[in-house]
Amino acid sequence: MKDILLSQQDGVLTITINRPEKKNAITREMYAAMADAFESVASNNDVKVIVIKGEGDSFTAGNDITMFANASEETTQDTVRFMKALAESSVPVVAQVHGAAVGIGTTLLLHCDFVYCADSTYFSLPFINLALVPEYGSSLLLPKLVGHKKAAEWLMLGDAFDANEALSAGIVNKVCSIDELEQTTQQTVSKLLSKPKHALRQTKALMKSEQDEMMTHLHTELKVFGEQLASAPAKEAFDAFLNKRKPDFTQFD
Repeated sequence: MKDILLSQQDGVLTITINRPEKKNAITREMYAAMADAFESVASNNDVKVIVIKGEGDSFTAGNDITMFANASEETTQDTVRFMKALAESSVPVVAQVHGAAVGIGTTLLLHCDFVYCADSTYFSLPFINLALVPEYGSSLLLPKLVGHKKAAEWLMLGDAFDANEALSAGIVNKVCSIDELEQTTQQTVSKLLSKPKHALRQTKALMKSEQDEMMTHLHTELKVFGEQLASAPAKEAFDAFLNKRKPDFTQFD
């Protein structure tokens, strides 16, 4: 699939989000392709590390709003399949992030093992601005990671934050210049490749001891998310976005 590029070499599966003309906004088909890639690793002993990155000037601007506006249960199945496949990946996942990391572009990072970003990267969780709720376990993971008050700024106000704040919060491992980003990522990948495969997978599994709690919470979020997605305020938000106007939520108060 041209919007998701897959490359496997020397034990590394690289997943590149390749829709730069839309700032790598993710469609249902792209979710399906990424889910397939992550799921395939379960039966592919040749893959020791997965790298996920974006082409062009952004990591990803999040979900394609047109997909949201026309969402159905069938539409969201591949999104959920991707979420589960990444969260349950048995091999280390390294994210290489630059430009915009919006919505799931930020929440997916909470499920990666290593995250490196360029100093110009900005992060945003604007679900509230679309009359939606957080997803991908972020309403559980972020308060644990940064505390309730900071998580409230990001999830209840929808405030964006920069690379240094993401570093301080523990969302990313390291911030570097855009010119150093590829090399910084590859240094960690090389280190991981030198480690014993089985011990590496077992170590990751042991570190995921709270996975059952997270998956239960993820499904709770998805239920509420689906309800909000079908709500009148959400439809108002999508129409406003697509028609480049400010949404009016006061009519629903």
